[in-house]
Amino acid sequence: MADENRPVPLERAVETLPTLFTRLTDQLTQLFDAKLALLRVELKEELQTYVRGAVMVIAGGVVAVIGFALLNVAIAFLISMLFAHTGLSQPAKYALGFIITALLYLVCGAFIVLRGKKEISRQRLVPPRTAAELEKDKQWLSSEL
Repeated sequence: MADENRPVPLERAVETLPTLFTRLTDQLTQLFDAKLALLRVELKEELQTYVRGAVMVIAGGVVAVIGFALLNVAIAFLISMLFAHTGLSQPAKYALGFIITALLYLVCGAFIVLRGKKEISRQRLVPPRTAAELEKDKQWLSSEL
């Protein structure tokens, strides 16, 4: 027991100091590597969400254009038939049919585009888990120093 209470020789304390710095450097490197890996994972997840949202916006636009192009003629003629017993000329009846049909498809396309935009806007620019980890590290460092 008397050996445990003896002071450590100065040479041994000096020898361990470089070892301690080396270990500290290695652990800091591991910490930064872990933080960068977490950041990479979070950015990848967010990028996938943005891509999904962008695909939805593009798909909504394509659906709106195809729907407008293909069904517009048929529905416009059908709507123009509703004006058959009015005093309007045939071109005016067709024009009303096309205008009403166009408005219908524009509303549907806008709904799809806004839904995709809403999904994109839900994402935050700062990765939340990485920010929380860095905040914990900051608090730990300030309490240790």
